Amino acid sequence: MIYTTTETVPGREIEAILGVVNGNVVQSKHVGRDLMAGLKSIVGGELKGYTEMLTEARAIATERLVSEAENLGADAIVGVRFTTSAVTDGASEIMAFGTAVKLRA
Repeated sequence: MIYTTTETVPGREIEAILGVVNGNVVQSKHVGRDLMAGLKSIVGGELKGYTEMLTEARAIATERLVSEAENLGADAIVGVRFTTSAVTDGASEIMAFGTAVKLRA
């Protein structure tokens, strides 16, 4: 599956737009990550536990995005975007969305 943040796939022509697709995941913080983040905030620096959590969540959201597009019979997803939001205290959502398309053969 081709997925891109651009509105087209270079060298390919879009034959049909199949619709908007998305994938999301709500990820909660781990108590150990919270403790380490609290300590790290005293001295500063990257909160690696949170970086890892968000990287994992982005990968899950992307997998779900691709799966939804495949279910529609898409060859590609164009205009892919990511967004995040706080769902509750201690949990965040990452959503990936884009337009599923069929490419001319």
